[in-house]
Formats: sequence, C-alpha cells, structure tokens
Amino acid sequence: AFSDIDVQLKRRYDLIPNLVETVKGYAAHEKEVLENVIKARAAAMSAQSVGEHGQAENMLSGALKSLFALSEAYPQLRASENFAKLQDELSDTENKIQAARRFYNTNVLDLNNKVEQFPTNIFANMFWFKKEVFFELGSEVERQPIKIAFWWLVYISKKNQIFARHGYW
Repeated sequence: AFSDIDVQLKRRYDLIPNLVETVKGYAAHEKEVLENVIKARAAAMSAQSVGEHGQAENMLSGALKSLFALSEAYPQLRASENFAKLQDELSDTENKIQAARRFYNTNVLDLNNKVEQFPTNIFANMFWFKKEVFFELGSEVERQPIKIAFWWLVYISKKNQIFARHGYW
C-alpha cells in the first residue's frame, strides 16, 4: 500500500523543480521561499521510514503553500500558462497522494486490529507481525490552511509623486 504513496510522491518531487524555475523568473527576489521549497523537497526525498516521510511531507506541503501564496502577489505569475499548468498538475498529484494515504492508513488499521484481536493475534505473534505506523499529518497546525495578509503602502515623494507597493506577510 505504501508503494502507491511512493509513486505519487515521486511525481510530486519531479514537478517541484519545474514549478520553482517558473516562479524564479517572476519573483527572483523571493529567494527564501524558493530555498525553503528546495530544502523541503530534498528532506522528503531522503526520508527513510514512514514516520520520516510523514514529517518531511508535512514540511514540503507547508513550503508549497507559501509558494502558491507568493503567486497571489504576482499577477503576471498567475497569468503564466506554464505556472497554471504546473499548479494544476501539482494539485492533482496532491489529491492522489491523499487517496493513497487513505488506502495505506486503512490497511495499517486492519493490520493493527488483527495484531491485537483474538484469535488473529496468535498467528500475528507466531510470525512476528508488529503494529505499523500511520502516515498522517503531525500536528493540528499543519492541518490548517495557510493564512496570508496582503498590504499596500502608498507614499508621496517630496516632488508630490505618488508611489504604491504591495506585498504579503
């Protein structure tokens, strides 16, 4: 069951560099957000156990949320056909990852129940079956959608010129 998750995660890892390169062209000065995505991807790819994969994937999901929030500050980036296509593919992959997680967790629940319940626990002990770890989000904070506050700064120069800037935090 974990192989389904693994296939979708591989697809996600392959999409991320293309997404980062697309964003770099429009928002090169947002280096920290892009670096966080790259670091989170590397950590997720190097995870060994199911628990490590879960933690690393949570970090990567948070970094990707920040990246998509960044696109809100750059209308020309949102208008990019390449970015829109990559965002749709990544969204589709995220849905497939959720389905694979549900399938995996259902199988883990069934296994854990059989390891604990009589009479199947007798056979589980004979063949050294152990309870497995669920693939889940780590904390309640990670389950919440990202919240972005937008701001506008308007100022007037000494020559009575009006300037405006916008951003997010």
